[in-house]
Amino acid sequence: MLYGIAILPPNEIQQDANSYRKRFDPYYKAIQPHITVREKEDWTEEQLQAASLHLQHVTEKQAPFQVNFNRFSSYYPVNNVIYMAFKETQPLIALHDEVCTGPLEDSGKPYNYHPHLTVGQKMGADELHDVLASLKNTAVDYSFTVDALHVLGRQENGEWTVIRSFPFQG
Repeated sequence: MLYGIAILPPNEIQQDANSYRKRFDPYYKAIQPHITVREKEDWTEEQLQAASLHLQHVTEKQAPFQVNFNRFSSYYPVNNVIYMAFKETQPLIALHDEVCTGPLEDSGKPYNYHPHLTVGQKMGADELHDVLASLKNTAVDYSFTVDALHVLGRQENGEWTVIRSFPFQG
């Protein structure tokens, strides 16, 4: 089964993100707005158990922290993705680096981790430029406390659901 590790923002942010996602993200119905901490992978039950134990250890010492979305941005020309960007990414990168150790060591990725919340993808270049031009003028100021990690699993119908949550205890 495919599993991934993510942060779920509060409902207010999810609703705002979904107002864009329902028009610009073909995966809108399959997965709720999230910040990927570790990309999806096919895990066995044993790998899921090892990952869960590791995440329990990581979150036992992790204190909640504040983050802030402050703009829309894009990965163009590398990828036709529009996302909500963070003002400061270092706390999220540090969390990612801690998660991706031990049984979740993540080597061989062709790119560096860049935390974000996708609001549009799989667009042509012209559509991406039009949408991004309009979003660049949209004020974004959402702060929230990151206080848990979630393991999401892809169900047989293609939808992603929370399998287990790991609240921060540090």
